[in-house]
Amino acid sequence: MKYYVVADVHGYYTILKATLEDKGYFEDKEPHKLIICGDIFDRGNETLKMQSFISDLIDKDEVILIRGNHEDLMVDMAHDFECGFGRSILGVNYSNGTSESFLALTNYDLVDAKFNPKDAVKVFYETPYYNQILPRMLDYYETDKYIFVHGWIPCLTLLESRDKVRYIYQGDWRDANKERWDEARWTNGMYAAKCGAIEPNKTIVCGHFHSSYGHSLLEGKCSEFGKDADFSPYYAKGIIAIDACTALSGKINCLVLED
Repeated sequence: MKYYVVADVHGYYTILKATLEDKGYFEDKEPHKLIICGDIFDRGNETLKMQSFISDLIDKDEVILIRGNHEDLMVDMAHDFECGFGRSILGVNYSNGTSESFLALTNYDLVDAKFNPKDAVKVFYETPYYNQILPRMLDYYETDKYIFVHGWIPCLTLLESRDKVRYIYQGDWRDANKERWDEARWTNGMYAAKCGAIEPNKTIVCGHFHSSYGHSLLEGKCSEFGKDADFSPYYAKGIIAIDACTALSGKINCLVLED
């Protein structure tokens, strides 16, 4: 099977479409699937186009969806809305772009949603995103050679000092509970791999954390966010990190893998 793999597309449908066109995705006549390693909304302003695109791929069984931390943020905000907490649309949900995606999906404006949260969430629960896309999302997807996740696989986290943690591999990560997967979706996979928390004999493909972190802080090749920042995929032992920080770089990385 051939896999086209992206991550953290964050509502940038036009960039995603152009990237897939460049890779030959739409002209590929052989069996293939698109893998999206989490965070499909919450940055760009093409939420409805992205929702429609992914729904169509689901109908054709041509997509594998991995759950990201921004999917968790959206569901948590909806649950708060269901309890009548209109203020949850502000603060971190607003700065993360979650609120904007919610408003786009429900066709509410900020004021109406804030003061009528229960009504807004009823509309949200009827969207293809909630009914079709979210239920298809996996914590991970595994092939013979690769493991696809959002942040990283669940690890043992040790606090070595006030501001330094260390990740330790645990062989039972596939059986991790919801809480461990919720935490893993926020993990910087490049740093976890540097700590040695990798799966033996496989490569973990992840998103979540901008790949320029690895090129800058782990390889020492460039700045992390400056003009010389490198947002291309980061390769190291046991890992390929592909989050291109699209909001800043204007690019989406796409791997084409045979397995």
